[in-house]
Amino acid sequence: MTSPDANCPLSKTAAHKSLPFNAIVKVVDLDTGRIVVVHIKDRGPFSPSRIIDLSRQAAEELGIIRKGTARVGLRVLLWP
Repeated sequence: MTSPDANCPLSKTAAHKSLPFNAIVKVVDLDTGRIVVVHIKDRGPFSPSRIIDLSRQAAEELGIIRKGTARVGLRVLLWP
């Protein structure tokens, strides 16, 4: 089940296969060092080569809108 704000492009949210909903995760672009903090609000991605799907706002903050993908690291800040 998706959270009501999961699809809001202005929210800094993300989808992850196994992290619990409402977990807070720091996402770091491994090439640039840019950081965004997101709330897990949905399930996915369903591609085996991807570990997280970011909302548009979160992707913009990382500076990856044009590229579409990036090598990222994840750190859970809050496990609900």
